[in-house]
Amino acid sequence: MARPVTLFTGQWADLPFEVICQKAKAFGYDGLELACWGDHFDVSKAHKDKAYCDSRHEILARHGLKTWAVSSHLVGQAICDLIDERHKAILPPHVWGDGKPEGVRKRAAEEMMKTAQAAKNLGVKVVNGFTGSSIWHLLYSFPPTSPSQIEDGFADFAGRWNPILDEFKRCGIRFALEVHPTEIAFDIVSAQRAVAALDGRKEFGFNYDPSHLGYQGVDYVEFIRVFHDRIFHAHMKDVYWSSTPKLSGVFGGHLGFGDPRRFWDFRSLGRGSIQFEAIIRALNEIGYEGPLSVEWEDSGMDREHGATEACKFIRDLDFHPSARAFDAAFDKKEQKKK
Repeated sequence: MARPVTLFTGQWADLPFEVICQKAKAFGYDGLELACWGDHFDVSKAHKDKAYCDSRHEILARHGLKTWAVSSHLVGQAICDLIDERHKAILPPHVWGDGKPEGVRKRAAEEMMKTAQAAKNLGVKVVNGFTGSSIWHLLYSFPPTSPSQIEDGFADFAGRWNPILDEFKRCGIRFALEVHPTEIAFDIVSAQRAVAALDGRKEFGFNYDPSHLGYQGVDYVEFIRVFHDRIFHAHMKDVYWSSTPKLSGVFGGHLGFGDPRRFWDFRSLGRGSIQFEAIIRALNEIGYEGPLSVEWEDSGMDREHGATEACKFIRDLDFHPSARAFDAAFDKKEQKKK
């Protein structure tokens, strides 16, 4: 049986849960990766009411769907970030509160702990999300950034996330960071440093997403091999980057997605620059058997058309590794076993 193909509901949070279930089934998906915003998965209810979680499964089952993970990107972003007015737009009111930065960060951490409890009640093993970063603004080192400032940023990350991960451990849940610009880890090197900052604890790993690595020039296939034991979940998402110079570069020129002057932009699966067959082969190498979860984004395409073609694209491309060498028929030892 092939890996399940799921749809991440983050880009569909404007739709009621029942509606996105209907649509996902019609698009051809096996299940949903539930976003913890909109009405798709309410952490405030789910962490204390298993009946609510059972009702999510009932609705999914009614449409022939399942779930393997929930995602708390928006709350996770606030845990380590330097908080400003932008966060108010993405956070639940009870997490934003009075907007004072340290209070927001503490409430976001508490909400993430509740998300671990909610995931346990739902019966899934993975929470995907972001961590935020207190040092992202120091990325380009001018005025000069001292090594100690970066070390302090990773120490801040560890200090804020270790208590959260303690709760994840108690609940038997793993946290999967989507390596991404603006997070504590945004490429292979910074991801290695994040793991080291947490002393390699097993509750912390990654939601693999090639789209955030490729346009940076990061080897998105090697990422799978480097973190072979920490790939807890996998997003299938494409991105295009230009082979010729553009009016803006990797930093985007303050241009919105969809602007033709951009050097890179997200695309529907198979229409960008990511080599997905190489990804499938690498996932096979490490024995990944979890969902292939489509995070669909393409400013130039109708989302229902895109989600449908993306499902077919990745389902047609996925394959299991061989259980035997292709030339085993010529192996005398194998012939003797038979």
